[in-house]
Amino acid sequence: MKNRIISAPMTYPILTSDGCLTPEAIAFYELRAKGGAAAVTVSEVIVDSKTGKYYPIQVILDAPNAKDSLAAAARAIKRHGAIPSIELSHGGKYAMTEGVPFGPSDDYEDGKMTAQAMTKEKINEIIACYSRAAKLMKEAGFEMLLIHAGHGWLLQQFLSPSTNKRADEYGGSLENRARFALEVIDAIRSAVGPRFPLELRISADEYLEDGYSFDDIIAFALLAESKIDLLQVSTGAHHGSFDKTHPSMFVERGVNVHFAEALKQHVKIPVSTIGALNEPQMMDDIIASGQADAVVMARALLADPFLPKKAYMGRDDEIVRCCRCFTCMAERMTTGLRICALNPVIGSEYELSFAYASTTPKKVLVAGGGPGGMQAALTAAERGHTVILCEKSSALGGALKAEQGIPFKADLYGFIGTKARQLEKAGVEVRLNTEVTSALAEALSPDVLIVAVGASPIIPNIPGIDAKNVIAANDLYLRRDEVGVSVAVLGGGLVGCETAVHLAHEGKDVTVVEMLNDVCLDANCRHRPLLLTELQKSVTCRTGLRAIRVTDNGLVCADQNGKEILIKANTIICAAGQRPLRNIAEALEDSAPEVIELGDCVKPAQVTQAVFRAHFAALDI
Repeated sequence: MKNRIISAPMTYPILTSDGCLTPEAIAFYELRAKGGAAAVTVSEVIVDSKTGKYYPIQVILDAPNAKDSLAAAARAIKRHGAIPSIELSHGGKYAMTEGVPFGPSDDYEDGKMTAQAMTKEKINEIIACYSRAAKLMKEAGFEMLLIHAGHGWLLQQFLSPSTNKRADEYGGSLENRARFALEVIDAIRSAVGPRFPLELRISADEYLEDGYSFDDIIAFALLAESKIDLLQVSTGAHHGSFDKTHPSMFVERGVNVHFAEALKQHVKIPVSTIGALNEPQMMDDIIASGQADAVVMARALLADPFLPKKAYMGRDDEIVRCCRCFTCMAERMTTGLRICALNPVIGSEYELSFAYASTTPKKVLVAGGGPGGMQAALTAAERGHTVILCEKSSALGGALKAEQGIPFKADLYGFIGTKARQLEKAGVEVRLNTEVTSALAEALSPDVLIVAVGASPIIPNIPGIDAKNVIAANDLYLRRDEVGVSVAVLGGGLVGCETAVHLAHEGKDVTVVEMLNDVCLDANCRHRPLLLTELQKSVTCRTGLRAIRVTDNGLVCADQNGKEILIKANTIICAAGQRPLRNIAEALEDSAPEVIELGDCVKPAQVTQAVFRAHFAALDI
């Protein structure tokens, strides 16, 4: 391997109906090879399509052209000097089957059978499926295999006493519970030969009361180590441990490294670690200190597929850090697509591979230095246009400046500095303290004007809202020293709730006041449960309340029956939403031959939408 960075298996949703990789999927994996990862893992090939699928559409091997689509992926990865790897898996009791799925044991829920125990004949049949899959993968040109024995899928189901209640040679003792996984590995080894690299992914902890112990995992690793070449140490099971398998912004990076470090004390083969790794220096230290032999990344290589190459070249300050917002995973659950909040290329890799540089360079003026304006300026400059970006304030960043000083949003705030350095390298002329007016546009005479002037905070029209004890959420970073011991946050959306969590972490007594009957409804479906958990730890949420006035003692609200309630607070944080600056945008609509509006001045949204629209708006020039 040319370095010790492995691109983790990530599913890509756009497949053929019979489970073959599409050109879009191949381009998705190839991008991480272009970016410099040493090995790139194609995700979740289901070894038996009839009994093993756990998503409606997954890569399976039954189609006539299954091998050639996989071969195209292997070649695409190899042509950039990376090792093509592929993950073999089976859903077991969680599979989506026409009948009752198979698992280690019979399972019932509310008197209904939800899983049926695999017979020895079925066990042998599935082992043979793993063998056939491995043989096909090697023939297709893959040079490494990842065997998934973690995250609650079939092999882990046999390994875990929580799901394995068998009384035969495949149940009971650790040696018996490990038997199925070891027989699978032996069958794969027989299919691929003695010098073909096999990687085994395990979960170090199930976070289940009746699950296996870490001593069990050590024993399993010792049983497997002579049969494999690399042990990938993840964590978690199928239910209840998403935040452990995919560490959120509320925990420190590298939180799972200690599992790999502990296992390395017992096995002689290389061990890799995974889980919210993002910083090149941290990963270098992990390897140099002997905590792990390789690092595995997923989300970090969505935010910036070129992280490995940038780190190698000493360009760490140009790396776009994953902010752990879970947009990539939440989108899979809503639209079914794979995207990234900070990288507009993700999900469009194939079509963008055909994008060509501009043949007629133009002069582009960008009004607004928020995330949308910065991305539009960068993309336009990279396509050969001459770009001037003007920002009314003294600093770039727009709404992201409000993330300054919030530890769990440090990576999102860092996005500003990264984009600023990229703009400088791309030759964009940045003018701070400069508002784009019709007169300035006339003087500069651009061919294209991109209007990304943002939005302004919504300030409720209630008595006392202009008092000194009221701070707009967007201005909190400027007035942090004015925040009292007790705080009322007016507005229970994503901004208000994250602000409340931050202030609670700093020791403030915080109450969120929301007019609706629930909070953070605008957070994505993966981030919201984790944010709610943080709120429950240290923040009081009062819903169904309408603010009616601010006093020196706090925020007076009315409940749904009109009864007044005083939320005592030294400081009121106003997070009632944003209003697009339409007056500014409309004043500029005739200021260039082509005018493009984007970002919050069109419709307030999150950084995801601003960056995506900005990138493609610049491609349209």
